[in-house]
Amino acid sequence: MPDYGFSKQQKTALTWWTKRSPYHGYDAVICDGAVRSGKTLSMTLGFFLWAMNSFDGVRFGLCGKTIPSLRRNVLSDVLPWLTKLGFRVEERRSENRLRVRYGGRQNDFYIFGGYDESSAALIQGVTFAGVLLDEVVLMPRSFVEQACARCSVRGSRLWFSCNPEGPYHWFYQTWILKAKERNCLYLHFTMEDNPSLSKQIRRRYERMYSGVFYRRFIRGEWVAAEGRVYDFFEQSMARPVPAGPFEDWYISCDYGTVNPASFGLWGLQNGVWYRVKEFYFDSRREHRQMTDAEYAQALRELADRRPIHAVIVDPSAASFIALLRQEGWPVRKADNDVLSGIRHTADLLKSGRVVLCESCADCLREIEEYVWQEGGTKEQVKKEHDHAMDDMRYFCTTVLPRQAPGFACLSVERTNTIRR
Repeated sequence: MPDYGFSKQQKTALTWWTKRSPYHGYDAVICDGAVRSGKTLSMTLGFFLWAMNSFDGVRFGLCGKTIPSLRRNVLSDVLPWLTKLGFRVEERRSENRLRVRYGGRQNDFYIFGGYDESSAALIQGVTFAGVLLDEVVLMPRSFVEQACARCSVRGSRLWFSCNPEGPYHWFYQTWILKAKERNCLYLHFTMEDNPSLSKQIRRRYERMYSGVFYRRFIRGEWVAAEGRVYDFFEQSMARPVPAGPFEDWYISCDYGTVNPASFGLWGLQNGVWYRVKEFYFDSRREHRQMTDAEYAQALRELADRRPIHAVIVDPSAASFIALLRQEGWPVRKADNDVLSGIRHTADLLKSGRVVLCESCADCLREIEEYVWQEGGTKEQVKKEHDHAMDDMRYFCTTVLPRQAPGFACLSVERTNTIRR
């Protein structure tokens, strides 16, 4: 393939399948490592080049955590490249399918989301010549194994990309540590493998993370979480409630009956969201439980006639959600993906886009006491001192969803050949 400014590691991800490559005999490839290291684009572009150079009239699978995230994080980058290289791509969103034509060949690429255990049923019964799984560590094992099992066409190959998680994650244990046994090429990426990132941009990403997240997403290590979840946060980061008008308001709710309930009032001012006030009720401490009606009254008092854009609620709190809707509140069910939500919340706190005010004593107390669960094979936070932490995470992931930054690279000239 012509040199379009890719790094050595990116070129390997692009061309490992070609006959001239020393890695041609592998059945699969894994690209892991740091964020923004160029692994996703180079591997996905390599996947399409391999598919269109090797097959005609067959089907392939493109899998992400969700279909919208796959379109946003993967296809939005790779489709312009395919067009520049002379591919013709027809997207049928209603069918979640891409039809790709090149050099007289035509293949279909079906898009799937591996969101939970039930997702495995969506992919059953399909035969693929290859499958790409982006952010594979975020998908259930049952879905990944079902997707791999669908690749029964002769010459089929598997393509995986991910950022590191904990060392006991099933994918690390069964695929990365056993890559040689599985005849799988393992490529580890760092930010230096992405030639489009300047030193300034790399330093900015390095400042975004700390602790375990720094080791995983900047250094690309599969390390265990330990100690405080938000280990970078210091009480001095709390601020007084700013003076002046606010532009928008939300309330986030972690509902509890036996466990504590926590509501946070969030106001937007000059591009920053402030947690300006909170409600926190611990039934064990108070020796009584509150009803849904009492919680709804507490929410009204917290809002204090402010125009609340929406109330973000724990999706499991069905009775409370129903009552709020009956009372006319605009309710949104929270995004409850814990680990990715923690990462995103940490990013927002470190960048200053989200600020905790000094008036929120229980949230500031919990952020000091919120820790990772020790031991075990599954990474999780300790289910203590987590109620204000949950309502804060609900707000961050639901109102301020993560926006994937674009991938910049050198322009390419259109070509009509793909060299093997």
